[in-house]
Amino acid sequence: MGFIIVKKEKYAIIQINNRLDSLNSREFKEIVQELIKEFNYLIFDCSGMDFMDSTGLGALVSSLKYINQASGKLTIANLQSKPRIVFEITRAYKIFDVYNTVEEAEKALFVE
Repeated sequence: MGFIIVKKEKYAIIQINNRLDSLNSREFKEIVQELIKEFNYLIFDCSGMDFMDSTGLGALVSSLKYINQASGKLTIANLQSKPRIVFEITRAYKIFDVYNTVEEAEKALFVE
């Protein structure tokens, strides 16, 4: 399974498993758009994501745009080594709030 959604009281967690790439980025963006109708706060748990290409990064950027338009907040947790390299090369860490754990990301959602 590529994505697991955990709904909490005020936010949702999307666990991304295996890959985020050209094969599943459209599905991912559709999931995010649907969740934003219900939640303004999202966490992307990347603990199971071992690969991300430029299309996957584009899906994350699109998700950030959607959540910003909804006046919400997005955090990323558990970024693994290969996707982290993509973040470092593209400097995506400058536009995303990235945390080492889901717990840290949860705390950060509601801090101004």
